[in-house]
Amino acid sequence: MMIVKAAAKINLMLDILEKLDNGYHSLFMIMQSVGIYDTVTVNQTSDGGISLSCSNKNLPTGQSNIAFKAAMAFFDESKCENSGIHIDIQKRIPMEAGLAGGSADAAAVILALDKIYNTHMPLKKLCKIGQKVGADVPFCIQGGTMLALDVGGVLAQLPDLPQCYIVLAKPSQGVSTAKAYAMYDEVDSCHHLDTNAMLRTMVNGDLRDICSMMGNVFEQFIEVSERVKIKNIMRENNSIGHCMSGSGPTVFGIFENERDALNCEGQLKKTMDDVFVCRPVSQGCEFE
Repeated sequence: MMIVKAAAKINLMLDILEKLDNGYHSLFMIMQSVGIYDTVTVNQTSDGGISLSCSNKNLPTGQSNIAFKAAMAFFDESKCENSGIHIDIQKRIPMEAGLAGGSADAAAVILALDKIYNTHMPLKKLCKIGQKVGADVPFCIQGGTMLALDVGGVLAQLPDLPQCYIVLAKPSQGVSTAKAYAMYDEVDSCHHLDTNAMLRTMVNGDLRDICSMMGNVFEQFIEVSERVKIKNIMRENNSIGHCMSGSGPTVFGIFENERDALNCEGQLKKTMDDVFVCRPVSQGCEFE
């Protein structure tokens, strides 16, 4: 049995560079793992199949589940004979939130199977398997603070984000990633971000400068009714930066001290259910 803690992620910057001929989009993303975790348990069985259970009954448990797809991709790539596995996911990362909860679960499955079957695959190969099932999976396999380019498979390690406190607030609505990119394709124009300046700022490592440069191109055309209110509450509680993560709708704020973060959390929880205080972490997945 393997038990893996799978971390959520936020996007400190997300810009869409172009739409590719294959229908995907070339991206520029600064991604950060944060300490909100799903717990993924992988057990061997004797039925020769793949089964999956989940604490969130709204999540499909068949072949459409990305963690299920990750298991299939692992066996296809490794050529290992599947004697049977069961995957159990205890969800804490909200769904359709822009926090890569599904990708984190898929990453956890790939890493767990690599250990269970003693395949000892190099990191590059594990990420190749991950990219087959989701653009964010290679990042979730590695985690920490990284630059992600193209469709998520080109990754470069960046200096750790300076220690801080992060408040995540997910409005009640969900945002489909596929619909978000379709909306981008329909807009006439958008303002692109200063990606080169953000890279220099990340290397310099000043937290306030990083926060001043954060941005997400999706905020220009994804409507999140509570976003302005959330950002105002974060600002009132001394956040030094706030931004939407992924295709939304989760908004995160960065705080220099725990007291301000906890005060912000308490105020947001008066009207919202999915509010968390966490810190940056250096790994996407951790074995228990």
